[in-house]
Amino acid sequence: MQEIFSNFISGLIILFEKPIRIGDTVTIRNLTGTVTKINTRATTISDWDRKEIIVPNKAFITEQFVNWSLSDTLTRVVLTVPAPGEANSEEVTKILMNAAERCSLVLDNPAPEVYLVDLQQGIQIFEMRIYAAEMGHRMPLRHEIHQLILAGYREHGITLPYPPFQVRTETLSRLTNNGRTPPSTPAPNTKRDAGGL
Repeated sequence: MQEIFSNFISGLIILFEKPIRIGDTVTIRNLTGTVTKINTRATTISDWDRKEIIVPNKAFITEQFVNWSLSDTLTRVVLTVPAPGEANSEEVTKILMNAAERCSLVLDNPAPEVYLVDLQQGIQIFEMRIYAAEMGHRMPLRHEIHQLILAGYREHGITLPYPPFQVRTETLSRLTNNGRTPPSTPAPNTKRDAGGL
């Protein structure tokens, strides 16, 4: 009974203070979706798979959550893009900036940013910081800009490097065999002795 009362009071607080509104995109716990209903006891959120999740109103008052569209629908997208160690880092930066400029869903303001943030086992790691007008644009934006990056790499003869864990696996394999091809296991002898017939 106390839990029901807490959710009821929380529902009234939500209706008056409006920390969330119908149509807002929110993240609470491990759930991200759009608020579709706000009732006195619970709030309904529709996730990206169109599933409707009922969240007790108390959670929005007592727990931390993110409202991606409370005062501004603008949302930042951060992409990690690898490049081979031998590639010209300035050329890669230009390719990534060009992809951001050509992507129809990337905003001009705030301006896109590209940084070389790390070097891992001969791989250059770039970080792209770009902005979308709303949360619903994040996945289509990622799809479009990834295609543009791949096209830019192909145009300049740049090959995507293997992930570091694959490099480590190959290195371990070579070390285990000391650079030699492992001997093949001889096939079992299927012939029988004449005396065994």
